[in-house]
This record gives sequence, C-alpha cells and structure tokens, in this order.
Amino acid sequence: MALFRETADVSVRPATPGDEADITRAQLRAWRTSHQDVLGEDVLEQLDAAAVQQQWADAISTPPSSGHRVLVACDGPRVVGFAASAPVEDGVEVVALEVDPDHQRGGHGSRLLAACVDLAREAGAHHVRTWVLDGDEARETFLGGAGLGPDGSRRDLASGGPDEGTGPRSVTERRWSAQI
Repeated sequence: MALFRETADVSVRPATPGDEADITRAQLRAWRTSHQDVLGEDVLEQLDAAAVQQQWADAISTPPSSGHRVLVACDGPRVVGFAASAPVEDGVEVVALEVDPDHQRGGHGSRLLAACVDLAREAGAHHVRTWVLDGDEARETFLGGAGLGPDGSRRDLASGGPDEGTGPRSVTERRWSAQI
C-alpha cells in the first residue's frame, strides 16, 4: 500500500516577462488592504495600474543592474506575491515585498524574503534592509520574526493625498535591517 502525503505546490522563482500583470494585481490589492489608513483611500484610488504594470515590466525586462532582482511567489502556476531587491553598499535592500491578501499567512512572504537573502549572500552581501511604513504592525511582526529590526533610520515622504485638507499627507518609514 502506497502512502501519499499532500504537499503544497508553492515556489519562488525569478520574474519573467508576462508576470507584471500578476505583480501589479498583488501589489495594488495588498496596498489597498494594508496601507489604506496610512496612505489614504484617495491616494490608493489614484494609482495608475497601467503605469505600475509598465514599471514592473521594465524592472523585469531591463533591470538597472545584474544585482537588481524581481522574484515571484507561486501557488501552483499562479503568481500570488513578489519581492524586488536592489544592491546597496555591502548589502541588499528589499524595495518591495507583497503577497496578495487572499494568499497571506501561507509562507509566501517568508519564502520571498529568504530567497532575497540567499541571492544577496551569493553576491557577497553582508546585510539586508527594507523600509516599513509607520503603523504597519503586520509587517513589523513579520520582519521581526525573520530576524530584522529597526536600525534607527527614518525617512519622511509625502503621499500626495490631503492631510486633513491642509496639503500632501506626510508618511514616515523606518528602516529595518539585519546582518546576513
């Protein structure tokens, strides 16, 4: 009698041309779920999906350097998340990491982050860093569980949306990092 074990068909792979639509869908859905309170619904509704998709197509097809990477997380054949990283000093910066809200808590984010770290190590990197919007407690918990922590750096950005009717909304990001 054969013993069968059910396993999930999940993976991470380099993004290829054609993945940009799925990446855009995952990003915009994740942002609308995770960042609405911080960025504001008005800002999120103004995002140009076609422009975002073109930026991802360019990042996949013509990255600025061989150290720039776009990876996708797959659940079977379906792209459900992505990460993008760029070389910095003696490390790598994860400039984007999102998982479609319907596929969160399935390990996709952890696999994406681990793949970014593995590729960075292969390239000789000694640290990984990323930026987190203030108020994104889920991302802080995720990164903390992966061994990253705030390193004291911060940056203030304008999201373009009104801040109580007085002009652009100001948002703060804090940098999280770890030695690898």
